[in-house]
Amino acid sequence: MRDIAFLSDSQSSTRKPGAPDRDLLDHYSEAVMGAVEAVSPAVAHVGTIGEGGVPQGSGSGVIISPDGLMLTNNHVVAGAREVRITLADGRRFLARTLGRDPDTDIAVLRGETTDHLPTAMLADSKSVRPGQIAIAIGNPLGFQSSVSAGIVSAVGRTLRAQNGSLIFDVIQTDTALNPGNSGGALVSSQAEVIGINTAMIMGAQGIAFAVASSTALNVLMQVLAHGRVRRARFGIVGEQVPLRRRAAYAAGLSQATGVAVRDLQPESPAAGAAFRPGDVIVGIDGKPVTGVDDILRLLNRDAIGTSIAVTYFRGERFEEVRVLLDERA
Repeated sequence: MRDIAFLSDSQSSTRKPGAPDRDLLDHYSEAVMGAVEAVSPAVAHVGTIGEGGVPQGSGSGVIISPDGLMLTNNHVVAGAREVRITLADGRRFLARTLGRDPDTDIAVLRGETTDHLPTAMLADSKSVRPGQIAIAIGNPLGFQSSVSAGIVSAVGRTLRAQNGSLIFDVIQTDTALNPGNSGGALVSSQAEVIGINTAMIMGAQGIAFAVASSTALNVLMQVLAHGRVRRARFGIVGEQVPLRRRAAYAAGLSQATGVAVRDLQPESPAAGAAFRPGDVIVGIDGKPVTGVDDILRLLNRDAIGTSIAVTYFRGERFEEVRVLLDERA
């Protein structure tokens, strides 16, 4: 037994300390390095020039086709008179904005170059799961990449865009984002783009957001087809308000809030359905409406031209009316 014991001690002494941990780190490093090597050539620096030739700001962009189609954030290029692109290999050219969607903070650019450009592949973000590796790649300085790695913290989040609209299907990560990374790529360990980095929470550690790649792809396809993103229009200005308990109980509602109509857009579907300021909307097609976001969530392009059943209170009276939605200009 002593011989066996001594043999085991001798064998263990030849094993390098921490070897299993090192193996794990090497696999992790290989995954990150592989993704960075594959995607970083397609992540560009996006510089913008405003009125009078004054530099306006900068961010990053992701090239998704060899002929120069690019995705970036709307807030990176909004108001720009000129957009200048610099690749990681030093090539420079101008780009034009094909379309912007403030509601998702996504913009589509076309590089004005005849070069065959490096590209990144968009993943189906519906397959993204919390806990998987997330790698943020940006190009804030034009000649060098900015890379940080972490994990996906949550999927299906919502985030306010700068125009106040709610962005749905947002990916939350603990991957550090640096200034200038807006519009850059959030990448999986398979070197596929799962999101477009859009925001970080200032003063917080480990909270950053990216617009899911499936949402970005939808914006891209609509911009290429229509020059903009098509959405349905309801036509109210509303705010969340508490419901009167007695009226809600009498109507069989369990929710505590609804959306009060404060104003109506002229000749809008809501105005045509005879809504009035003071009406409180509590449901659409049998689903509860507890805040403005519940209404916004329904107003996608599939709703254009459809009729919805809206339930609401007018004073103490509980009513329902059908509203034919049109397209938002």
